[in-house]
Amino acid sequence: MTPRTAVLWTAFLAAHVLVAWQGWIYPSQPMGDVVLVYEPWSAAVVSGGSIVGITESWVYPQLALLPMLLAKLLAWPLVGFVGVSGAYLIGWAVLVTAVDAVAFGVLVGRRGTASRRSAGWFWVGALLLLGPIAVYRIDAVTVPLGVIGGLWLIKRPVVATALLTVAAWIKIWPGALVLAAVVAAKSRVRVLIAAAGACAAIVVVLFLIGADRHLFGFLTEQTGRGVQVEAVAATPFLWLAHSGAASIDYSFEILTFQIDAPGVDVLAALLTPIMVLAVAAVLATGIVKAARGASFPRLFPPLALALVVTLIVTNKVGSPQFQTWLIAPVILWIIFDRTRSGVPTGIALVLCALTCLIYPLTYDALLRAELMPVMLLSARNLLLIALLVIGVRAMVRVPATRASHRT
Repeated sequence: MTPRTAVLWTAFLAAHVLVAWQGWIYPSQPMGDVVLVYEPWSAAVVSGGSIVGITESWVYPQLALLPMLLAKLLAWPLVGFVGVSGAYLIGWAVLVTAVDAVAFGVLVGRRGTASRRSAGWFWVGALLLLGPIAVYRIDAVTVPLGVIGGLWLIKRPVVATALLTVAAWIKIWPGALVLAAVVAAKSRVRVLIAAAGACAAIVVVLFLIGADRHLFGFLTEQTGRGVQVEAVAATPFLWLAHSGAASIDYSFEILTFQIDAPGVDVLAALLTPIMVLAVAAVLATGIVKAARGASFPRLFPPLALALVVTLIVTNKVGSPQFQTWLIAPVILWIIFDRTRSGVPTGIALVLCALTCLIYPLTYDALLRAELMPVMLLSARNLLLIALLVIGVRAMVRVPATRASHRT
């Protein structure tokens, strides 16, 4: 291992320790989902109770339960020393750090190239700026899977696609990387077959263990929810709340804060169709560029990022952990097309910083619709829209050539 790589590894591991510790001291309990939701879900399974996603509908795809159970296993030896909640938090942080380290090893290796070191430093910076939300959410488990799968798309497209498909059955967003690969890769038939095969295998296993009625509950559970306070579409209503013309209410059903104002229900009903149309438009643009011979290294990164950001911008949910989704596509952009990755990399880091300032640091004030957090959230949401425009613009500018890089 070279000295520069050793320094990078040290910074990466230190960032995880710092961010995990911040979860214990920051306001608004940023690791609350882990101890208040993940631990009870996994404890119910271990004790022979209900199994979310199997015996009852769930907001997450069923494979999300696996890391929750693994964290429970890692926490077990510590229960006698720090209690159930403390042990589970430590187990979760260790699990995320371990999975991240595997992906980081794939990324930088022992003698990483300049682009791989740059991508590694970006990951360190994103962790530090985003804060504890980068560790204490289920999304944190899917980021390293997205990184590994994306890096393997050229040399191991089938394995990479299978891994990304598994990640999508933990949290849906890695499916955007699969869609981008189907469009941009010259091995798109193998990618498509691998994705379909992995999905089929997962569905069969879930059906056999009793998830028949709740197999796709993670899709239907989202349909009736309102517009979350941090969602991009909620921004105008957030200013109404600041002026007293709207309110921010807590939903005990889905455990989140939502905007309540005239017209919000209509907006909530429209956002899902808008998301479908927006994703279709981005995919159509990518398909046209691919048909004209656009190379994989030039087309895949902006297409992947544009799809991921579309899922965020058009979402009725605006949870802060959504910003972790940006880490994998930006890393892949740095690796595949470093010379054009500067602007999206910088914007992603600013988005991470703004998100941490909003949650958890000023979240209580945001729920009171105070001016400063409303301004911070508005800036964050506008920057997300700008990042989407940049991704689409970069994709449109990819030159058409028949001498494309085969994957």
